[in-house]
Amino acid sequence: MSPSPAAVQAVRPTEEVATLQRLPYFLGISGASVGAGGLSMHLVVIPPGAQAEPHVHLGYETGIYVLEGTVRTRWGQHLEHEVVSRPGEFLFVPPGVPHDATNLSTTEPARAVVARNDPAEQDKVVPYRVGPPSPGQK
Repeated sequence: MSPSPAAVQAVRPTEEVATLQRLPYFLGISGASVGAGGLSMHLVVIPPGAQAEPHVHLGYETGIYVLEGTVRTRWGQHLEHEVVSRPGEFLFVPPGVPHDATNLSTTEPARAVVARNDPAEQDKVVPYRVGPPSPGQK
């Protein structure tokens, strides 16, 4: 018996899911939702003034496309670097880079599409504890 042909599937993310980053996600494409083998893609909504817990993604890349809002992403061993993303901009996070994200608005949520090259990425999110800076660093 031959395997069934692949099926095109539509997913409407309607249910909010808590994540290890402590941000609300609306699940879209993943291994669990559609049987994806190498991709996950979700909607993240960062409430006004909210901040993700510092964390690291083990073994997969992340691409983010900002739909609404202004988000500051701090990154590095001591979260000493930062980049601000606005609507219409992409952000790339390499595997293993400690980072967090903060919605810079205190009144409006920020929304972004998050894509990763792993169909079960939440299994590989690790909390990151920020240590004191090295001597000579701010």
